Amino acid sequence: MTPGPPGGPGAGGGGASVLAHGIGAQHDLPLSPFYAFAGAFAALFVSFLALGLLWSASRFRGALAGRPLPAAVQRAADARATRAAARALGLAAALLVVLHLLFGPADPGRNPAPGAVYVLLWVGLVLASLLFGPVWRLLNPLRTLHLLVCRALGRAPGAGRPVPVRLGMWPAAAGLLAFTWLELVAPDPASPRALLLFLGLYSAAHLAGAARHGAHWFDHADAFEVYSGLLAGLSPLGRRPADRRLVLRSPFNGLDATPQLPGLVATVCVMLGSTAYDGFSDAPSWITAVQTSPLGRTTAATLGLLGAVALVASLYALCAAATRLLSGRLPNPLTAFAHSLVPIALGYLVAHYFTLFVTEGPRTVMVALGTDNPVPPEPPLGPGGVAALQVLAIVLGHVLGVVAAHDRSVRLFPPGRATVGQLPLLALMIAYTIGGLSLLIA
Repeated sequence: MTPGPPGGPGAGGGGASVLAHGIGAQHDLPLSPFYAFAGAFAALFVSFLALGLLWSASRFRGALAGRPLPAAVQRAADARATRAAARALGLAAALLVVLHLLFGPADPGRNPAPGAVYVLLWVGLVLASLLFGPVWRLLNPLRTLHLLVCRALGRAPGAGRPVPVRLGMWPAAAGLLAFTWLELVAPDPASPRALLLFLGLYSAAHLAGAARHGAHWFDHADAFEVYSGLLAGLSPLGRRPADRRLVLRSPFNGLDATPQLPGLVATVCVMLGSTAYDGFSDAPSWITAVQTSPLGRTTAATLGLLGAVALVASLYALCAAATRLLSGRLPNPLTAFAHSLVPIALGYLVAHYFTLFVTEGPRTVMVALGTDNPVPPEPPLGPGGVAALQVLAIVLGHVLGVVAAHDRSVRLFPPGRATVGQLPLLALMIAYTIGGLSLLIA
C-alpha cells in the first residue's frame, strides 16, 4: 500500500500515514492488467474443474488430523516455564508500549509505540500465527492481567458465568472493526492520545468480560486472539482438542477445523472489507471525495469503511443463499463455507502489508532501541517482485479458498449436486478476485 498524504484517509500527522498503510507505490507497480486477470481466472477455473473431476469425496479431517510431534517437543511447549515466559514477554511488551505512549515523543517517527501496534502487532501477528499457531493466546497481556488478578483474589481463572452461545465471535468482529477504524479512518491514528484511548477502552471492556465470564471470554471475544486463531488455521502446527497433542498437519485440516460460531462471517468480512478499504483509500479520487465531502472527512471515511465491509458481507450472503437454492436444504448456510474466506483474507493481508512489515518493522525496532531517525532497510523485492508477490498472494488465496469450499461441498451436498452447488462460490471467488486485483492495478 502507499502512504496517503497528510490529511488523507487513515492519515494523521507526520509518520501516521506510513504506519497506517503499507508502502511501495502500488499505482506505479509494473502490473499488466491483461496478464494479471487472465492468470487469475485461469487458475480459478482450472482448479474448479480439476476438483470437480478428481475430488469426489471429502479428504479433510479437521481437528482429528495431524501427526503428533515428539514427546520432548510437547513437554517443552507445555512447560510452565515456557508459558510463563510467553506471558511475561507479552505483558512486558504491552507495558513498554503504554510507557512510550505516556512519556515518549509525540512525533510518530520518533516514538516506537505506533509502529509496535500497527506493524509489529497487526501485521507481525499474521506471520507468527502462520508459523507457530494461535500465539496471541499465550502472549495476550489482558489474559495475563486477568490471571494475575484471579491469583491475587484466590479465584480460579475459568470461574464465571458461561459465555452465551449466541454471542459467539461478535465481540471480536466489533473489536476488529474498531481497530481498523482507528488505523484507517481516525484523524490522527498514530497520536499517543488516540492509541491510549483505544487501548484503555478495549482493555476495560475485555477485562470486564473476563471478570464476568472467566478466561474463556477471551477465546472467541478478544479481537486479536480470534484474528490470530483464524489465521493459525493455516499453520502446519496444530493441537488436537481430544488429547491436546501438538501435531503437524495439512493447513487445510486446520482450516477445516474453524469453529462455526455466530459472528464468524462478520469477523472474516471485517478482515476482508477493511483491507479492501485500505486498498482504495489512497486513490486520488477517494481522497478528493472525502476531503470535499459535506459530511466531513472522518464521517465520509467511516461510511467508506462500513460500505466496504457491507459489500463483502452482502456478496457472501447472496452466494450462501444461491448455494442453498441450488444444492437443497443446507444447515447454517452462512457459516458452512465461511472458513473458505480465511485464505482469501490472508492473501489480501500479504499483498497489502508485505512491504510495510519488512521496512517499517525493522525501523520500529531501531527506534525502540534508541536510534534517532533511522533509515528503514530497502525492500527485499523490487517493484516487479512486489507486483508478482501481490498478484500471487491474492490468486493463491482464492485458489485455496476454492479447495476448502469444494471439500466442504462434497461432504455436505448429495453427490449429484456438489459441483453445481459450488457455482455461486466460484462466482463469489471471481468477484473477490476482480476486486482485489483492481485495487492493485487501478
